[in-house]
Amino acid sequence: MRAGRLLSLLLLLQSRGRLTARELADELEVSVRTVYRDVEALGAAGVPVYADRGPAGGYRLLDGYRTRLTGLTGQEADSLFLTGMPGPASELGLGEVVAAAQLKLLAALPPELRSRAGRIRERFHLDTSGWFRQAEEAPFLTVVADAVWSRRRLRVRYRRWGGPDAEVERVVGPLGIVLKGGLWYLVAEVSGEPRTYRVSRVLDVRDTGEPFDPPEGFDLADFWAGWSVEFERRMYPVEVTVRLTATGLARARCLLGAVAARALEGVVPTGEWTTVRVPVESLDHALVDLLRLGPDLEVVEPLELRERMKGTLEAMVVLYGPSLC
Repeated sequence: MRAGRLLSLLLLLQSRGRLTARELADELEVSVRTVYRDVEALGAAGVPVYADRGPAGGYRLLDGYRTRLTGLTGQEADSLFLTGMPGPASELGLGEVVAAAQLKLLAALPPELRSRAGRIRERFHLDTSGWFRQAEEAPFLTVVADAVWSRRRLRVRYRRWGGPDAEVERVVGPLGIVLKGGLWYLVAEVSGEPRTYRVSRVLDVRDTGEPFDPPEGFDLADFWAGWSVEFERRMYPVEVTVRLTATGLARARCLLGAVAARALEGVVPTGEWTTVRVPVESLDHALVDLLRLGPDLEVVEPLELRERMKGTLEAMVVLYGPSLC
């Protein structure tokens, strides 16, 4: 256990340069006292690590010192080759770069890990697109990704959803790119606020050459997690109350989508019928979706949806004939 921690400490110093004892302790999830002992152990082993004194001080390696030791376990090597699978990297224009990096990593690995890496490529394939949906074209993805990496502002012409002013033009500060369900999104700052743009809806983009500094403390993963929750809340703003049979409850988790499935998670039948509340996009969407559950679902409220369900069923009886009654 300690040997792995010593190696992690060494690689942290090699990759990041000067780090304080507190920063190392936080990264390694140990006490500062443990860091002091580990640094002494590295020095005793011949690693040229030394401390700079003063407010801007910390531990660092002797200039020019590099270790060839990677310390990769078999599972760690496997994970690196999984992240380098074709698809997303190619869409970002990094396919050749990833391939070259894999070759270099293969050359550096010992024979047993090299063999494992080869098996990963043979036996695992990453397909990020959803079922029954054609992959969206995002012709400006590489330009956007380059601006994200270089921190330069972009002038973007974008097609919003519907409305008379669906096409807009914005100068944005790129904060990051997210791949969600096979779709690429640009997170960018506009008027001091982070916003999200679907890259496939970008009609044109130009690099302004103007440098952009992201707001201090911005974390892309944290922003996306919060934005996703808020997006789902906005997309499913209505709740309806329904009664479900045990069969209907089981089928609803499959037929009503992921948001409804989460709302029904943990619900167990309480008798012949179970009353639950289900989030929906709108009453129009609910009418179509809930009819799929047939006699295993009854709408309780809102009354408007219940009446619309009843009217639809009466119209279907007329359409298919009174013999159905």
